[in-house]
Amino acid sequence: MTILKTAVLAATSLLIATAVAAAPLKLKPASPQPSGLKPGLAVKYAYPPDVKSLNQANRALKRAKAGPALKGLDYRDTRDGDKTLTSKQAHHVVAGISGFVKFDSAGTYTVDFLTNDGLDAKVGGQTVGYFDGRQKCFETRAVQVEVPQAGWYPVDITYFQRVGSACLHMRAGKGAPDWMPNAAFGHK
Repeated sequence: MTILKTAVLAATSLLIATAVAAAPLKLKPASPQPSGLKPGLAVKYAYPPDVKSLNQANRALKRAKAGPALKGLDYRDTRDGDKTLTSKQAHHVVAGISGFVKFDSAGTYTVDFLTNDGLDAKVGGQTVGYFDGRQKCFETRAVQVEVPQAGWYPVDITYFQRVGSACLHMRAGKGAPDWMPNAAFGHK
């Protein structure tokens, strides 16, 4: 009987731990809510001799300079040799991206990104997209987020592109994620 109680207790604990781990991440809205935002996202670039990890990207960003704003986060896969985002070059690019994303209504959303190469994306103070390495344009793990109210949420992204093609997309939706329109982004 004691073995059965122990097994039931262990199974119950595992179920609770799994449910807690799967709970949506609660995003924090910008406070105060910004007004008069410019369209798109602010970006600063660094061009290290090589970049293979987010650790290297973060070190390179200490020497970054502002670049032309991003129109949003819908940058389709380029051809090898095409410039990355709004940067000056195609390869060995690190971008520090900041601004805000607007959610039109409260609720639970599924968020993911497509990235080539590394990405550390935070929205509303939570990590919602992460990949530390090099890959072709591929999805990050989808995460569930709780948007407590309609409005603007801070965006803070570190992205790097090493060689080959480049892409960066954000998707979000109630249910399956869908492309985020450029109009959903703003910066100061």
